Parts: sequence; C-alpha cells; structure tokens
Amino acid sequence: MEVLLRDVSKVFPGGTVAVDTVSLDVRPGELVVLLGPSGCGKTTLLRMVAGLELPTSGQVMLDGRPARSVAFAGRDVAMVFQELALYRHMNVAENIGFPLRWAGFDDVARHEKVLAVASALGIGGLLERRPSQLSGGQRQRVAMGRALVRNPRLFLMDEPLSDLDAQLRSELRAEIVEVVKDLGSTCIYVTHDQTEALTMADRVAILKRGVLQDLGPPTQVYTRPATLYVAAFLGNPRMNLMEASVGVVLDEYVGIRFGGQGVGEQELRLPWLHMQARMLARYHGERIAVGFRAEALTPVGAGETDNVLHGRVRYLEHHGHESLAYLDIGSTAVQVDETGHDRTTRPARRGVRGILARLNSRPVREPVEERISGRHQRQPGELTVRLAPYPGIATGHPVTVAVDVTRLHFFDQAGDRIDMPRR
Repeated sequence: MEVLLRDVSKVFPGGTVAVDTVSLDVRPGELVVLLGPSGCGKTTLLRMVAGLELPTSGQVMLDGRPARSVAFAGRDVAMVFQELALYRHMNVAENIGFPLRWAGFDDVARHEKVLAVASALGIGGLLERRPSQLSGGQRQRVAMGRALVRNPRLFLMDEPLSDLDAQLRSELRAEIVEVVKDLGSTCIYVTHDQTEALTMADRVAILKRGVLQDLGPPTQVYTRPATLYVAAFLGNPRMNLMEASVGVVLDEYVGIRFGGQGVGEQELRLPWLHMQARMLARYHGERIAVGFRAEALTPVGAGETDNVLHGRVRYLEHHGHESLAYLDIGSTAVQVDETGHDRTTRPARRGVRGILARLNSRPVREPVEERISGRHQRQPGELTVRLAPYPGIATGHPVTVAVDVTRLHFFDQAGDRIDMPRR
C-alpha cells in the first residue's frame, strides 16, 4: 500500500500544534521509521494515517484515494500500540485470532493461521496461556501476532519495543523486519530510539516539534544530515558542534577558524578546488556551525601540522573496548535544543505556527539553533576522540588530532546544511 501525506497539520484545541505541514511519501513495501523525541508529533502522525485522528489541514492518501473516503473495514491496516491492550480473559491463541473471528474465518482456518504466526514469532508453545502468565517480551509478540495474522497491506507500529530490555529489543526488531518484509507489507514505525531507526528503516523521517527535519535512507541522514538538529540527534558518541568563522584566501584555500579561548585560534583549511570550499566561500567573514564526528578525528604526534587541532583532555570515558577522550580546543559549543522548549522567541514565518502567530498577534517559539550566537551562556566546545582502551593519559594531557576535513559538517545560522539543498 502507498501512503501519501500532503501538507498535513494537526492543531489540538487550545492551539497546540502537534504536526506542522508534513509531506511524506511511503512507497509500497517500504519500512519508514518516524524518529524524534517525545512530543515531536510522531504518534499523532501515525494516528492520522490510521484514521484515529483527523488532520486539521492537508490530506492523507491511501493508494491514491483520500483516506476519509475509505471505510475503516476496507483500509486493510493493522496497528500495534505502545500499550499492548491484550484481552486478559482470552488466552494467547484467542488474542491472536480475535481479528480473524470478526472477519468470519472458521475455526480450522483460524487455528492454522494463528499457529503459523505464533510459530514465526517464537510463541507457538504459549497458545494456552493468559496474558498475566507471560513476560513483557512474550506479551509484545502476542500483540504483534494479532496484527500480523490478518496479513494487512499496511502496518502501523507505535513504539512497540519501548518497554523491553536492550537484548529483547534487539531480537524483536530483527523479527519485525523479517516478518514485514516476508509479507511484502508497507510499514510505518514510530520510535525515539535512533538504533532502531538506523537498523530497521528503509528510510528515516526525523521530526522536531511537528516539523519534518530530514528524510532519507539511514546512511544519508547520518552522513549528510540536512539540519543542525538532525546532526546533533543522530550518532553515538554524539556529533560535536562548534562555532567557527570562515576566511577565504582566494584561489588557495578556505580557512575555518576556531577558538581563541586559552588555547589560541586554530585553523583548518579546505583546498580551493574542493567542492565544500566553494560553497563555504560564500560565508567569508561570517560565523557558522561545524560538526565533528569521532570517525573524522585521528590522534597523531605533536609534530604534525597539516589540518590538525591541539587540545587538552577535559575528561575520559572508558567503555572496555575503547576509551573516549573529550578535548578542550578553546572553541565554543553550539547548543542545540532537542526538545523544542527553548526560550528564544521570534515571529514564525511559515506553516501552521505562522498562521497561529498572526491570529494571536504574538511570537511563536523557534529552535535555538536558528541563532547560533544568540545564547546567553556560551559553553566550551569539546572534541570526542576515540582512543585505545585505557590509554594511560589523564585529565589535562595534551593531545593532537588530525582532522579529515572532507568528513566535516557545515551549517549556517538558520541551522541548515551549507553544502546541500534542504531535503
């Protein structure tokens, strides 16, 4: 089934904007993950696709037809809720087979389908048990089985694994992908867990405060995040984001300058012929945000001079297989508000928030990253560097790192990626 969202918005009574002009195309057989923190509009968007909420504006299309014109019985949609809502008075077999009873299947056909689904989910030996006799993971499998038994063309899953432990989540997300792909069904999956999103999805849609921030395959949104927010949200360890100024030496290089706080100003240089250099040259004399992932940094000897940064260890974090060193390079960190509840206010310019602002004649809150230098509290920036386990250095130890400038991420003061159009 194909799902199309066209400028869909949802405003609840009282003016709370849950979803703000989201457009999304979910292709037949695709598994799309809606990712973002709590309160960003993921579940509301899913409920509008299911028909449990009506959009305030915009349109939801199912296979090219407006969803409002398709009767619930004809939608062929199954939804797995975060709250499992199993029938306590029924055993596992009866819970899984309940949709088939409503669909008119006879006892023999219903038993065969229930047994097949339960076996695929590893709960074939639990069919006579009641929900109270099951573990959390087993109850989750029963809820999934109740959705799968209908062989629907569209699955909607609302954080189905959030209450499980890490090992069980890992097992079940592999099973979900396998079963959904075997059925050839379309699936929209909601989660706040980036590991689930990057592992399971064909494409990831990242939301913040009801606004779609980025959309693409997991490798794309990770390696080329479209916005400052996405860059900060994805990755472990987190991407380091720092303020920098741009200086152009025509026909030679573009310099990216950091710091001046204790360590002294440091500069990285992009060759003039590099594609990113040409785009950065437009920001000569301006301040931008630069993102560093740990994989772009390599510890080197103090004698290295080509595109290196010098710092001192602020603190160390040991993970057994590796240690992470957090280096103070004398730069200023860019603070990104992941919840959307920042204190910076500016008039909204577009979308539902803009309409509400004009109606109410008051400014609407916007992300703090849209004003990189507007923070009242400026915090020192750190570089996260991967080291060998227990490297034998301590706080205050000097470290020099070589920077792969081709793997840096650059964002303007509006929080948009500099070297690509907004997706």
